[in-house]
Amino acid sequence: MNAIAAKILRWPNLEADRLRLALWTSAEIAAATGGTAYGEFQVSGVEMDSRDVRSGDLFVALRGEAMDGHRFVDKAFANGAVAALVDRPVDGPHVLVSDTSSALEALANAARNRVAATIVGVTGSVGKTGVKEAIFASLERSSRGASHRSIRSYNNHVGVPLSLSRMDPRSRFGVFEMGMNNAGEIAHLTSLVRPNVAVITTIAPAHIENLGSEEAIADAKAEIFGGLEKGGTAVIPTDTPHFERLRDAAVAAGARVVSFGRAAHADMRLLDAIPDSSGGSLVTAALGAHRLCYTVAEPGEHWVNNSLAVMATVHAAGGDLGAAGLALAEMGGLKGRGARLRVAVPGGHALVIDESYNANPASMRATLAQLGQTPATRRVAVLGAMKELGDFAPGFHAQLAEPLIGADVDYAVLVGDEMTALARELGKGLANALGKPLHFAHCANAGEAIAALEEFGLAGGDAVLVKGSNSVGLARVVAHFAAREG
Repeated sequence: MNAIAAKILRWPNLEADRLRLALWTSAEIAAATGGTAYGEFQVSGVEMDSRDVRSGDLFVALRGEAMDGHRFVDKAFANGAVAALVDRPVDGPHVLVSDTSSALEALANAARNRVAATIVGVTGSVGKTGVKEAIFASLERSSRGASHRSIRSYNNHVGVPLSLSRMDPRSRFGVFEMGMNNAGEIAHLTSLVRPNVAVITTIAPAHIENLGSEEAIADAKAEIFGGLEKGGTAVIPTDTPHFERLRDAAVAAGARVVSFGRAAHADMRLLDAIPDSSGGSLVTAALGAHRLCYTVAEPGEHWVNNSLAVMATVHAAGGDLGAAGLALAEMGGLKGRGARLRVAVPGGHALVIDESYNANPASMRATLAQLGQTPATRRVAVLGAMKELGDFAPGFHAQLAEPLIGADVDYAVLVGDEMTALARELGKGLANALGKPLHFAHCANAGEAIAALEEFGLAGGDAVLVKGSNSVGLARVVAHFAAREG
């Protein structure tokens, strides 16, 4: 074997490699939660939904307002759980605690305390799940798979501690998403995550019903800086009117600030973005005196900006920017958050863009702009109501007329009572620059939306955007057509 081959095959030994393979032992769970272990066991995972339990899991029996997880302990054991975390004795191995919600947070704290990883916390009004996934994909590449993240949108008072409790002590990086509906919620979550790098993707009027203004939203998102570890870094957007507000909050928390965006003063600054043939973008950015060139597979200008946040974060976390470029080039859309489906319809195939999980005014505009740039014979927009806008709802919904017209949409299906304001605006006979009117239907629910689309008749070459708040249920529309995927 020559010297080069020997060097390639040499596998570095790390301190973490000497740790045992089990995620938790019964003794560790009891010590972390202050509970009492009944039986000796080791677990390889932690789960709170009995339907998702896999062999080797610890099942956490949480109690909510409408449901008590203790009712599903037997089902969890049947699905492969080796033990349960409970507040009453059960048949089978378990750790008995006084309150399972508090015990889960205690387990999360223990997981955070024992790991030597660099931890990244991500929040923002728009794009946090996609950015979290891209950061994770970037860091996973450069860490030999020793990275951990919160899955799906596990970003609340249950999802964050659950995600922390699942973190392998060998992890070199951890990436956690944090969401909120009200002031004070991120402050609690960031006290659990204790990030080394805290990222805010952008500020937009999501949850404005509860917070009252974008300034208040910025302050609520900036709570993430309060949990930063000493010497931590705040990654913030320059392309927002609230940049100085975020920067000042970060500095007050003792953070080093790294900014990203199109502004001349951005640390990670966009120089150029050229659309490529696959729908993504070729991006050139500046980081100090250095130039970065990489491809972003995800379509849309908002993903160009997201990529700057990813690159700035990977750099701040000590990751590999080359690996980040490869990850961004290979990223595919997430279910409900940009996945693209090719479905069979009369005359060929149609493109369905699945953005059914979430919606707010900023993300609606961004995805409609993306639809307008998508090559298509006809463009169809299925738009569900945007929730948690309060008294601002009619105005924000009516304002979607302009990006709809700008995207050259041929047919719009509006779903939900809140869309009345937009239907009224479109009913004025608005047309694009060439005088083409936008036809639309206003439906009460997803079922009616499916019927409207079937009556309209999708055909080969059509592009269909499906976007709305998750509670509207537009995932049902996507599922209807996904059955024809091919």
